[in-house]
Amino acid sequence: MVGMLQAVSSCSPSHCLLRGKGVVGQSGIESVKIAAFSSRPSAQASRGQSPVVHVSARTQPGNAKQGSHVGGRDREQRNAGRRRVTQKATLGVTDKLDNQEKRTVKTVRIHYNRKDGDYEQWGLHVWGDAEYCTPWESPLVARGLDDFGSYWDVDCVEGGKVYFLIHTGRDKEFEGVMDTAKSDSVWVVSEHPDVFMEKPDLDSIPKGDLGFARALWVSEQIIAVNFDGDCYSLHACKNANLTLTAAGVEGASEKIQLEEDVQGLPIKVVEKFPYITGYKALRVPKGIDTRELVKCQLALSSCDSAGVPLDATGVQLPGVLDDLFAYDGPLGVSIIEDNVSLSVWAPTAQSVRLILFHSPAGGEHFEVLQMNESDGVWSVQGPAEWKGKYYLYEVTVFHPTTQKVEKSLACDPYSRGLSANGERSLIVDLNDESLKPEGWSDLAAEKPKLAAFTDIAIYELHIRDFSIADETVDPALRGTYLAFTEKESAGVNHLKNLAKAGLSHLHLLPCFDFASVDEKKRNWKSADVESLKKFAPDSEEQQAAITLIQDEDAYNWGYDPVNWGVPEGSYATAANGSVRTFEFRKMVQAINHLGLRVVLDVVYNHLHGNGPTGIHTVHDKIVPGYYLRRNKDGNVENSTCMNNTASEHYMVDRLIVDDLRHWAVAYKVDGFRFDLMGHLMKSTMLRAQSVLRSLTVEKDGVDGSKIYVYGEGWDFGEVSNNMRGVNGSQRNLAGTGIGSFNDRLRDTVIGGSPFGDPLQQGFLTGLSLQPNELDQGDEQSMANHLAATTDWIRLGLGSNLRTYVFTNSKGEEVKGEEVLTHDGVPVAYAMGPEDLVNYVSAHDNESLFDIIMLKTASGVSLKERCRINHMATSVVALAQGIPFFHAGDDMLRSKSLDRDSYNSGDWFNRLDFSYETNNFGVGLPPKSKNGFKWPIMKKLLSDPANKPSKNQILAAVENLKELLKIRFSSPLFRLKSANAIQARLKFHNTGPAGVPGVIIYSIEDGEKGKPGLTQLDSRYRNVIVIFNARPTQVKTEVQTFKARSLSLHPIQAASQDEIVRTSTFDSKSGTFSIPARTTAVFVESR
Repeated sequence: MVGMLQAVSSCSPSHCLLRGKGVVGQSGIESVKIAAFSSRPSAQASRGQSPVVHVSARTQPGNAKQGSHVGGRDREQRNAGRRRVTQKATLGVTDKLDNQEKRTVKTVRIHYNRKDGDYEQWGLHVWGDAEYCTPWESPLVARGLDDFGSYWDVDCVEGGKVYFLIHTGRDKEFEGVMDTAKSDSVWVVSEHPDVFMEKPDLDSIPKGDLGFARALWVSEQIIAVNFDGDCYSLHACKNANLTLTAAGVEGASEKIQLEEDVQGLPIKVVEKFPYITGYKALRVPKGIDTRELVKCQLALSSCDSAGVPLDATGVQLPGVLDDLFAYDGPLGVSIIEDNVSLSVWAPTAQSVRLILFHSPAGGEHFEVLQMNESDGVWSVQGPAEWKGKYYLYEVTVFHPTTQKVEKSLACDPYSRGLSANGERSLIVDLNDESLKPEGWSDLAAEKPKLAAFTDIAIYELHIRDFSIADETVDPALRGTYLAFTEKESAGVNHLKNLAKAGLSHLHLLPCFDFASVDEKKRNWKSADVESLKKFAPDSEEQQAAITLIQDEDAYNWGYDPVNWGVPEGSYATAANGSVRTFEFRKMVQAINHLGLRVVLDVVYNHLHGNGPTGIHTVHDKIVPGYYLRRNKDGNVENSTCMNNTASEHYMVDRLIVDDLRHWAVAYKVDGFRFDLMGHLMKSTMLRAQSVLRSLTVEKDGVDGSKIYVYGEGWDFGEVSNNMRGVNGSQRNLAGTGIGSFNDRLRDTVIGGSPFGDPLQQGFLTGLSLQPNELDQGDEQSMANHLAATTDWIRLGLGSNLRTYVFTNSKGEEVKGEEVLTHDGVPVAYAMGPEDLVNYVSAHDNESLFDIIMLKTASGVSLKERCRINHMATSVVALAQGIPFFHAGDDMLRSKSLDRDSYNSGDWFNRLDFSYETNNFGVGLPPKSKNGFKWPIMKKLLSDPANKPSKNQILAAVENLKELLKIRFSSPLFRLKSANAIQARLKFHNTGPAGVPGVIIYSIEDGEKGKPGLTQLDSRYRNVIVIFNARPTQVKTEVQTFKARSLSLHPIQAASQDEIVRTSTFDSKSGTFSIPARTTAVFVESR
């Protein structure tokens, strides 16, 4: 999802830098220091198993350990190459080696053979009982070459185990383990899964590996491969009896000769699969029954002209499945009058049966029916009495993960109801009147008004956070959907007040069915809160108690989807039956009646599980190898952290769009925020937007023209640079009206990046103006960095438009796209204000208050830090584009400095709507994600002077309300086009003579009946905004406004903030006087 930079043992595999879910972006701000590698181990260890043993790179990542954060991301992006973690830094986050007693060290040798003889680029990554555990970016270079191939000598603990991985860059070739108690040498062969204890005879080793799938069946007539041969064959066996021997592929019931097409892959194939450009095209003979072949275990082999085997591999099927079985008819449950029908798309299945149950769990089925297949869709019909019954599909299908024909029980990918924990799907009629709250049919007419998408202001909130600690909520409803239906709870009143001030949308963190929380509440464990309160504010005890139960409590962010189309059961008062449907609708209705529209946080970029077993695997049981994106070897891609989905496949795209339409129509949701949107194809995003916008009140009961779509447009991993097709990245979506988060503004306002040194400063936190103890360069370097990144903020204030022309910090007139990040990427990417979502904090990473505490210099008082919090909120509130706030930004919310609280329980995620506390100083945050920063944190948490008072919290509450009122006091703050922004918004205090740490902009209006700009505002002909981030008062003269009649905005003139009220303007000289760390808004009244 998206944060997860964390401390690790120096002897853990650092395959990937895990970044905060949804927080990485492309800002390219240079990190001063990198604190640590990720602690994520190998694919197997990630699912709760020991590191890889006796397997090669074919290893498939499977179901993540329940409760693991799918928001932590393997962020491969263009600036990753600059992040170098030295051996010293790695060892600095562990005392493992220091604590080891003296032991005997021995040298072992690992031999490696490649059939291409190319060893130069391949290195060895080692961990476990190795004497020196290599950083991922600095693998061991081969010691030499012998008659077998290359080899490495590794010093290790005698009798221990050395885990090793052969790789070049991010390409992994072989992963295995060596037991030094059994051997001093091992031999491994490229594309072969075994670790040999004795030197093998290469001629007797089978050529290739059926555990890989390096051939892609891309259309009915074309199979693509990337290995040589004089002749090629396709082997098929319905019973999965294919084996690979030195003589080639054996056990096939059918063998088909293929011919190479010298013309290569057709253009349409390359457009759909750009990452296999250059592959050979093999033609499947006409007359072959392809529809039956895809139900078999398949292998593709090559041999030379003499018939000697050269290579063999499994076959990936998504291309041919799209070509032959793309389907637009009914799927899931359809209820028409007295008939119930069920349909599931499963073209590779050999058999599908429907199993019906009376109960949500346990008990015997009461009926089993063989389903009928037509063009890959299996269907069955039944009576109306099936409504309210539970069901599963029994799917018999070859599964590439196990290389067997499996018989799996699976829920329906189009489930609309579930039993607890998704053990069974529920046949439910969502049009049943009993599932509709009173007045549900009238809700479309009662929705809060929305004239334009630029009138949106978003508040991000976790459902459980909202009410679990609110003592004004009925105890039975705390942490549930129904907490939003309470009329006068503290949390509800807080939302009401924000809505009155101008907030328009409430963004709810994932509330589809996810894996990480047990929906059977009787199983929940909780910590003794009263005991935790007794520990010191910098104690380790609180986090120890929370982490002990963190996978068995009621808390998780929920970025581990299982069934996309059903509300999460842990937020309902009962998980079985249709209770969750009714209560979710009640919640949406209640939030709308508060004056807010509802946004769902949707996670279509990955799924929690894969493989043929487990209740948290659905899609991969039904059409194995189709829903999940696979690499060139056939392994599941995991750059999103686990089980990436493949929206470039027709039926995955369809499922996503169908699901979005379902939420919009059945639950009357008003918007969607896409987790890791860049991992979906642009075509999917545009189709989703089109389908949603086409919904009408008359036809669908909702006005789709008001539905806003936005998300994380990060461009990394296997989809980067359009390698899987044009993806939904920031730059690709520009001009579509689909919003993407502006990480450039976040990183420059606050400083650094989510994966950089936590002390790196930015515009508001003291860069150059009040440096902290971190070495950020000399004075001139810091000043230059501040000046350059202030331009980024200026662009963000103007909606980060590519074409926006302004005067930069050097005095040059430039376009937004000409301002570059440190790695040469344009800062500006948007084409209009709807394309941009501005923010400085979100659920990922430290809260706004906490990150300010970390980054500001030790001499900065709490009062000043609170003002920085207010200023950060003001930058977002007063920028063009869509403003986005994290719940609690307006209450100085703290998570006790936790940088990744996805699984830190209610204790660290507490929201206090009584405003008595902000939750700072409730103990050191969980060690696994924060331990390497504990020394810094202890100093901050232990100081009682750092804990805000109720008055300071209330001041923050009022600050956001005032800023929202200012934003909605004039349409000039919400301009609707790039042309309007260019024509009206001007920056002052620019160029080399500009005062550092001060940003001034004005927005001009026209005069009614006069040529030039159209008049938009009946009250103000000009608004001027000044951000003074300096620790001292600033007086600055702006000649443009000399002799103009400007006054402090009426809302600030009457503000609860006494300091902002002292902001003045002298018309005679055109001089503004702005207090330290203050945002002031002036207006020129008509």
